Amino acid sequence: MEIVIDTLLAGLPARLNEIVRGWAERTPEAPALKEGSRWWCYRELHTAVESAAAWLAAIGLGPGDRVMLVGENSMAQVALIFAAAAADVWMVNVNARLSGHEIEVIRRHCAARRVIYLNANSTDAENHALHAAAEPRTLDYLGELMLSELNPDDALDGEPQPCAASNAVPVAALVYTTGTTGAPKGVMLTHRNLLFIAAVSSALRGLTPDDRVYGVLPISHVYGLASIMLGTLYAGACLHLAPRYTPQALVYALQHDGITVLQGVPAMYARLLEWLRQGGTLCPQRPRFIYAGGSPLDPTLKSAVEQLFGQPLHNGYGMTESSPTISQTRLDAPRADTSVGQIIPGVAIRIVDREAHDVPPGEVGELWVCGPNVTPGYYADPELTARTLMPGGWLNTGDLARQEPDGALFIVGRTKELIIHSGFNVYPVEVEAALNSHPAVTQSAVVGRQVADGNEEVLAFVELAAGYAVDAAELRTYLADLLAPYKCPSEIVILAALPAAATGKILKGRLKQQAQWDYAALNLPNTIR
Repeated sequence: MEIVIDTLLAGLPARLNEIVRGWAERTPEAPALKEGSRWWCYRELHTAVESAAAWLAAIGLGPGDRVMLVGENSMAQVALIFAAAAADVWMVNVNARLSGHEIEVIRRHCAARRVIYLNANSTDAENHALHAAAEPRTLDYLGELMLSELNPDDALDGEPQPCAASNAVPVAALVYTTGTTGAPKGVMLTHRNLLFIAAVSSALRGLTPDDRVYGVLPISHVYGLASIMLGTLYAGACLHLAPRYTPQALVYALQHDGITVLQGVPAMYARLLEWLRQGGTLCPQRPRFIYAGGSPLDPTLKSAVEQLFGQPLHNGYGMTESSPTISQTRLDAPRADTSVGQIIPGVAIRIVDREAHDVPPGEVGELWVCGPNVTPGYYADPELTARTLMPGGWLNTGDLARQEPDGALFIVGRTKELIIHSGFNVYPVEVEAALNSHPAVTQSAVVGRQVADGNEEVLAFVELAAGYAVDAAELRTYLADLLAPYKCPSEIVILAALPAAATGKILKGRLKQQAQWDYAALNLPNTIR
């Protein structure tokens, strides 16, 4: 599909909420949202947004204020996101599955004037609200929620100011990333950033108002917010909201709701395959488009999913700082490999060496990105902004990539995840792909562990499929036939489940901390050196 980028950019509305207003005027009775047995058409969604915007003003929120939303995917959450956009309030979406400490760190960092807890469909949100002594409210359209006290103006005196770049364009949302240092990183995303990705995503996926899109990835994550929620509604299609993922709920939605578009992370598809291996069944209905993003896709999983659904599993790549999409495979040109596809229209890339010189075509280097999707910076952190945004508007992704002559992009790994073992470069994604090709492995994660003289060991964490009794020694023997000796893990640790964010993305930062443990001294049965 050819996209005329100048036409697309010229057609973008100024604010996120104009998406809903536009469809409410054109097709007011068309379905917009479904949550459980409830439906909203675009007319009802627009009415809910207008009502919620008035309520935000009534509780003391105005332009530039941050409002924090603690919850899981719901109609009320979607309405409040658009309402904040209408009121020029910065939305800070936080998944209720975070710990109380993590939520408090984010609240303090963004200096939220109010915190809204969406407890109607989330026990975790309710527990956070009770701990914060939030006040119950029942509102038209939004239903039950809980509201914190107003953070007084004097509590905001002396707060760090966002970088100057955010003053040039209106910010719609702060999206906090899962960093490895524990320090909060609030990525500022503008209305234009998010609208650009919504428009491109809907066009590249071929979305129409007849589509029914499964919305289980957390809207608190940029993938769920921009690519799925905003991309679906930008096309006038219907978003079927689910607060949490289970294979059973997905299969039910495919069978009973006529889902036509399924987007997820690789771990979601791995869980579905595991559930089917244990006796679950998949209904005959199939979506017309399936897609994986958010973390690396290995060839074994891609092949298994494509065999299951009888169609290509499309792939893509992005990051929070790029709102998130940078590349994806095309509907009319699916790939048999695990390339993350072509760069999306309107976006440019460079692949550079350590001196910021472009590397020859086909060679590995650090990926830089420039385009309408790039963040203006990190909230209240000009130093991090300066280290990440290069002169000329280039975003240093921190990822290692190569680009083939046909334009296909391959992500090799993250700069910070690169393991230097005995002088050789080890890319974790390559080792993970080899591990995941074993029939007993559901998913894996590979990290480096510092040893003497600046050297690093390769350490692998593995989650097994149910019913398999394979041990680490067998996995090590298996890898010996697939990988060069220097790439083979020095240690393999089998865990009941790998730690994951609400999106399903493996939390490698947590595993890297665990990598410093001496597993041999712990005498664990599923560990081998």
